[in-house]
Amino acid sequence: MSQMITAELVDLHLDLAADSKEAAARTLAERMVGLGRVTDLDGFLADVAAREAQMPTGLDGGIGIPHCRSAHVTEPTLAFGRSAAGIDFGAPDGPADLIFLIAAPAGADDAHLSILSSLARQLMDAEFTAALRAATTASKAAALIAGEEAAPEPQAEEAPEPEAQPHETAPFRIVAVTSCPTGIAHTYMAAESLERAGRAEGVEIAVETQGSSGFTRLDPAVVAAADGVIFAHDVPVRDKERFAGKPTVDVGVKAGVNRPAELIAEVRDKADRGEITEPGGAKPSPVEAAGEPGEGYGTKLRKWLMSGVSYMVPFVAAGGLLIALGFAIGGYKVSDAPSVMDHFLWTDSGSWAALLFQVGGVAFKFLVPVLAGYIAYGMADRPGLVPGFVGGAIALDIKAGFLGGLAAGLIAGAVVMAVQKVRIPASLRGIMPVVVIPLISSAVVGFLMFLVIGEPISKLQSALTSWLNGLSGANVIVLGVILGLMMCFDLGGPLNKVAYTFAIGGLADGGDGSFKVMAAVMAAGMVPPLAMALATTVRGRLFTRTERENGKAAWVLGASFVTEGAIPFAAADPLRVIPSAMAGGAVTGALSMAFGCTLRAPHGGIFVVPLIGNAFLYLLAISAGTAVSAGLVILLKGLRKQQPGSPENTAPAPAEEKVAVAA
Repeated sequence: MSQMITAELVDLHLDLAADSKEAAARTLAERMVGLGRVTDLDGFLADVAAREAQMPTGLDGGIGIPHCRSAHVTEPTLAFGRSAAGIDFGAPDGPADLIFLIAAPAGADDAHLSILSSLARQLMDAEFTAALRAATTASKAAALIAGEEAAPEPQAEEAPEPEAQPHETAPFRIVAVTSCPTGIAHTYMAAESLERAGRAEGVEIAVETQGSSGFTRLDPAVVAAADGVIFAHDVPVRDKERFAGKPTVDVGVKAGVNRPAELIAEVRDKADRGEITEPGGAKPSPVEAAGEPGEGYGTKLRKWLMSGVSYMVPFVAAGGLLIALGFAIGGYKVSDAPSVMDHFLWTDSGSWAALLFQVGGVAFKFLVPVLAGYIAYGMADRPGLVPGFVGGAIALDIKAGFLGGLAAGLIAGAVVMAVQKVRIPASLRGIMPVVVIPLISSAVVGFLMFLVIGEPISKLQSALTSWLNGLSGANVIVLGVILGLMMCFDLGGPLNKVAYTFAIGGLADGGDGSFKVMAAVMAAGMVPPLAMALATTVRGRLFTRTERENGKAAWVLGASFVTEGAIPFAAADPLRVIPSAMAGGAVTGALSMAFGCTLRAPHGGIFVVPLIGNAFLYLLAISAGTAVSAGLVILLKGLRKQQPGSPENTAPAPAEEKVAVAA
């Protein structure tokens, strides 16, 4: 780890320059930039913020571990900061005084990621963290983290007597799987925490870490001999069916870090009660299907639908942009061009346009099957893929469109979950996942799609397309307002995705009305970050130093149609930022529809302006909405500043004074 952490990457007085997690990340990232480890500060910080939005990176014990994989990182790097005042990273027990910023390249090799994972395990050692808190120089702290100077080992760890003593009965054996979205930190910290708790409880525990550096499967004999299973994960467990038929505790990865002893006790209690998972196939986990305890069916349904949408979006981007480029090069007649397999001239631009258009068209044909397949996957894990894809393909074949895909995915997932609940003879369990479940579920889904619900959904889809194409006058403007409000309400969240999915569904079906909807959705989605960028530029004194820095990145994010660029502002001041963003989004959506702007590309922001119908008016609509949002947020924040004694009013000043002291 000596190449990843040096004294130049250590700040033992981080609180002099940072009083928030965003400011802390920026301060540490600036050290990485200074050493050439990060090429684009704002781009890297946007990736850090996106990871932080998935799940807070604060851990019990005063530790913050902001981390991400980013294309702006040249080599795996670790920066360390110590804050006497503490910085809030969302940990249940309060602020963090030890902050580790972990930066991994987008294509980091396995060896480097394994080294990063060793840090995560070290953080579970109280002696290690105590030594870091006592370090008096940056070089000493760097040496401790790099492993060049070992922290004192606790005596209890060295004494082998408890494990060496003979037992009348074999110890309780547990196998566990840990994983997190990034696969760098929480994955390995949960593993270390469970292993330590297992040693303390006299339990044999073997952990499979499914991290970014890949994973090595537990020995099947170890799995077979296990008395219980613990899943501590925030992404689906790979090859989960290996663990079926055993007492199982299924939780998020942070539970594995923070309360391992409780999880061990819970799985032992389940074993005593004889409570096991169904052996006929892998059941969907709380993360994948049921959600956290207490979640209702509305929340579960949203997660299932978002699972399908997240896998579908890359097909949308690739196919939609290829089709749009085909139109841009070859004109609208490119859709009538013969197959490039039969007619292609290397020197003819029309042939190249037809090639782009036809490849994009093939990619677009996957949208509905992928949507349906991964909705079913979110509900029932891998067994849901086959009936989901089959149902989606049928929806495409009978012209049921995206509505048919949604229905097919939900039906497929429900059928598989029902089949998995049926108790079957042990002799048939081996063929269930590969033969029985795909056969029965595909047949049921096919029957329902072809003969029961397919035709009504197809007619509804056709009516919706006709309605969009026939909209005019006030109806168009009202639809634009609604879409604009949805795009800006949660800044990339579920409601935003519903509006976006509605737009790309129409884009796949074609029609002038659908192209207008796509234009309005993208225009409104660009407004929030652009408005925050404009506001921080015009009236910077109303914002903190960190917000002003975020405003610079928001120009690029907004222009690129990344609505999430406004999240840092909304998180800090939601009551002023979100209503302002919604007002500007509504104005932009209404103007885009009223101007008759059209868009055939599903993404791209200002970079696809040549593909937009009425491009000048389109940019005017975006500018108007941006001005409205920026004006409102400035007005609302200005009113706040006029209130004497307001704590928000005094927040930026100390931070600036601390920077001056540090200088």
